[in-house]
Amino acid sequence: MSQPTPVLLPEADLYAALRRLGLGPKELPALIAAAAPETAARLRAVDQGLLRAVLRAGTGEKPVPGADRVIAHLAQTSPVPVLDPDPRSMRTMALPSNGEIADMPSFSDPRFDDWFATQGVECGIGLYGEDRHVYRAAHFADAMSGERRTLHLGIDLFAPAGLAVHAPLPGRVHSVCYNADPLDYGHTLILAHDLPGGGAFYTLYGHLGASLPDLCRAGDAVAPGQVIAHLGDWPENGGWAPHLHFQIITDLLDQHSGNFFGVGHRSLWDIWSAISPDPNLILRLGAHQFHN
Repeated sequence: MSQPTPVLLPEADLYAALRRLGLGPKELPALIAAAAPETAARLRAVDQGLLRAVLRAGTGEKPVPGADRVIAHLAQTSPVPVLDPDPRSMRTMALPSNGEIADMPSFSDPRFDDWFATQGVECGIGLYGEDRHVYRAAHFADAMSGERRTLHLGIDLFAPAGLAVHAPLPGRVHSVCYNADPLDYGHTLILAHDLPGGGAFYTLYGHLGASLPDLCRAGDAVAPGQVIAHLGDWPENGGWAPHLHFQIITDLLDQHSGNFFGVGHRSLWDIWSAISPDPNLILRLGAHQFHN
């Protein structure tokens, strides 16, 4: 006889509570059905694919079963640079964003452009996995816990607006979208890339220019090196200094509207880093370019 589904009790951090249950992802619907109404509502309010990943992690499974295949595949590829000139050959500087560079305005401050122009570099690099203070606002929390999503899931490449963005790998256009909320991605492109033996992974390009809908349509095939977008300017790119947010996605979870999480929870970093592993798997920037 099957065991009754445990009842998930109200807690401030339901992500941690889910991990402790030791239930597989197939148990999620029954778990929600057994919960008290307030707890069930909190569970339903967040991405169900993320909750399934949390449950897998709680049983000791890989949170994203196919993530290792994506990483292994990328190690065998020869990506085309996403910008031309290649950031690896540009004069670059790392742009940690939590006050490490004393006089640097925030990326959403219009003064950043003038400041960056005085730095004597061609490309600025925003860091993967950085715990960014800017994301500690209330709208980066969710119903599951009071913890904000603050860890950056992409690498940012700061360069002049209008610079062409190139497809690094063969693929097809999964979605073209304008995410209009302040400090969102603005014009956003997601490409799908096939894996040998079946399955797919995705790359996301955020903060693009208004040329995007003329260059890409959902379902289009793209070739390595093809111009797929241009860097956007204020405010078409969501209200940021011109840059490309580049991100790898191994599992789109339940996000199918042309947007995706660009920051994750510190307490779930083992899960988020499987969902969006280091973008340098494709960019291939030198280690020295992440430090000043």
